[in-house]
This record gives sequence, structure tokens and C-alpha cells, in this order.
Amino acid sequence: MKLPDFVRTTTFRWISIAFVVCILLFSAFVYWEAATYMLARMDGVIAEDSLVIASDPPDRRLNAIEDRLSEDPRRIKLVGLFSANGQRIAGNLESLPAGLGVNATVQTAKVIRVDQRGHEAMTVRAIARALPNGDVLVIGRHDGELRQLAEVVARALLLALPVAFGLSLMIGAILSLRVQRRVADLQALVRRIMSGNLSTRIPASGLDHPFDKLAVIANGMLDEIEVLVTEMAGVGNEIAHDLRTPLTRVRIGLERGRANATTLAELQAVTDRAIGALDQSLTIITALLRITEIENSRGKANFNEVALADLVREVGDLYDPIAEDKQVTLRIIPASNATAYCDRDLFFEAVANLVDNAVKFTPAGGSVDISLVRGENENIIRVSDTGGGIGEDERNAVMRRFYRSDKSRNTRGSGLGLCLVSAIVKLHGFRLTLNTGAGCVAEIACPVPAH
Repeated sequence: MKLPDFVRTTTFRWISIAFVVCILLFSAFVYWEAATYMLARMDGVIAEDSLVIASDPPDRRLNAIEDRLSEDPRRIKLVGLFSANGQRIAGNLESLPAGLGVNATVQTAKVIRVDQRGHEAMTVRAIARALPNGDVLVIGRHDGELRQLAEVVARALLLALPVAFGLSLMIGAILSLRVQRRVADLQALVRRIMSGNLSTRIPASGLDHPFDKLAVIANGMLDEIEVLVTEMAGVGNEIAHDLRTPLTRVRIGLERGRANATTLAELQAVTDRAIGALDQSLTIITALLRITEIENSRGKANFNEVALADLVREVGDLYDPIAEDKQVTLRIIPASNATAYCDRDLFFEAVANLVDNAVKFTPAGGSVDISLVRGENENIIRVSDTGGGIGEDERNAVMRRFYRSDKSRNTRGSGLGLCLVSAIVKLHGFRLTLNTGAGCVAEIACPVPAH
């Protein structure tokens, strides 16, 4: 017969076993504590009685022994008075117990009890004291009380174990069913997510138990997956749209050239325009591949401490001729001893893209400043220009792939520059900010490396 699912779970088995083991350990602890207490109390009574009888005068000592034995209906008290040579004088002990140390602490000893019922061997707790006249007094007590305690605990355990086992099975079943329910709910949610419903999230009860912690981690993962899937879908549409336009122009131009070109020069001009449009498409594809490569990169093998002043000067030297051709003034304001822990080639590419955008969108007669300033625990590369700037509503949009504002529709480009910068900055853990309004100001904040 197949057992229910919850019975086969690890939770059910371990809780049942743990509960029974706890009952056994608790019973053993109770017995140990009770036995230790009773033994200590018994030893204290034996030692006290021996002192009382030993302090009596010799003529009253025999009466004290007889009184002690007469007040013993349970037959657990033992007393023996022996001469120096070991001969019994009084009491119910046949002989001086072998191995019992004189004037020592209370010990366990084997003795033979002698009374009207005859001789009886038993194990007792006893103490022996030497008296001033040379006699030896032995006071003992039968340890049957400890055996009775053990029997009581054993009976209680036999009665309690079935109840405890049944209770453990019930608790294990309840907890196992509860866990199974949560797992079943989680499986149902995962199936819904696998079917394409990426907006589904795992509910959390707010009790901070392991399932809640798992739900928080899983929901964070789902948020990232949903964003990535949405971005991928959007990127696919944007790629199709942005590549379709230049490819359509190429096709139309080639058709018209084939139909209308009458000379070799006209046919070459058509071919040159087609090559230019194809180059634009290849530039877009290359930029997309570069962004994907950076976003998927997690290694920091090429990270080193980089002197930012040298990097800023190199970017300025690269774009100075371009700015001069556009009649734009390019100024470099570096700070000394500023460094950042980064991949130099990637970071150079990010700063170069910001400067490229600034020069591209600054009209003739304007200026572009590349400055390196020191902030609180960070170095900031700031690229500012006197161009038209970006609006508040475009602050986040300009970071998206292929986004081109109305101001830049007539400017050559793919709309991927700032997206590439954002990917590089995110990889490094730096901070990119864009200020809105007339004249764009872009800043990359780099934490100061810890030495």
C-alpha cells in the first residue's frame, strides 16, 4: 500500500524522530536529576545519623542503635557496632563490610543483613566511623529507593511513549502538510510563470521565515527577468525598425539606379550611397554587439588603478581636431592625482562617447568642457556643453537603445552612445547622471580606490 505523500517527506520523518528522542532524553534527565538529589540526600542522612550515634556515651549507644532499628518498618536501615577485631557487638549487620573505608565518606558496599527473617545479602550506601574506645560504627541505608525511582520513571516512560509518538506523528503531519501546501502553491506559480505570465509574484506572509526569504529572492529574480525580457522584446522591435529604414533606402536606391542610371558615374554614385547605408547598418549591429558584450561581462581581470587625468587628456587630444573642424572650443580642466579602479579601455570608451555627443550636439561657436573634480570620497569626470541640452521628460529615455530626441533627428548617429556609456558605468559600479535644461552636463562619479 502506498503511503501518503506527507508521510514520505523528510520533515515528517525528522520531526517524529526528534520528538521521540527529546522525550527519551528528557526522561533520562529527570531520572538523573532525581537520582542525584535522592542519593545526596540519603548520604547526608547517613552521615548525620552516624555523627549522632557516635557522639552518644557508650552506655547509651546500644539503646540508640536499637531505637534506630525499631523505627524501620520498610527494613531499609542498617546499623552495626563492631569491636576493634571485627566482632559484632550490636546491630543488624553480620560483619564489617569488606572494602568499606573507616572514617571515609559514604560509599556503596555489599553487606549481609541479619534479623528475625534470617540472612539477606544486599547493596547499601554506608559509612564507617572509628569510635574513641576503638569500636567501629557502621551506618547504612538500602538503595532500594533508587530502584523504585527507576521503576517509576520506566513505567511513566512506557505510558508516555505511545502518547508522545502519536503526538509527534500528528505534529509532523501538520508541519509536513503545511510545507507541502506551500511547495504546491510555489509549483503552481512557477508553472504560471513558465507559461509566460512574468508578472506573477510569490506571496510572502511577512513572518521572516525561510519561505518568505526564498520568496523575496525569487521575486527579485523575476523582476530582473521581466525587465530583461521586456527589454529584449523592445530591442528586437527597435532593431527591426532602425535597420529596416536604411536597408529599404538601399533597396530603393539600387532599384532606381538600375532603372535610371545611364552612365557608369551615375551607377557608381548609386553604389556609393548603398555602401554608406550598409555601413550605417553595420555600425548599429557592431554597437549592439558591444553593448551586449559589456552587459554580459562579469570579470574584472583587466581592472587596475587608472590615472584619470591622463585618460581625460587623451580623450581631449582625440576630439580636439573634430571640435576644431566644427568651430567648437574644447577645454580640458583636469585635477591632479585623481584615480579610479576600472578597465581603462572600457572607461576610455565611455568618456569618449560623452565627449562625442557633446561635440556633435554643440553648435558652431559653442564650447565643450571636460573637467575632473574631486567630490566626497569620489572623483567626478564632468562633460558639459553649450548645446540645446535634454528635457526633464527625456532624462531616462536617452539611456534607452535607439532613442533619438527630436533635436537630434537630423544628426547622424545610431542612438546607442549613451546606452553604451550606461552599460560600462553599471559594470564598474560607478554613477552616471545627466542634468536637464539648456546645455547638457553629464557626470561619471568614480569612488576613490581604497589603499
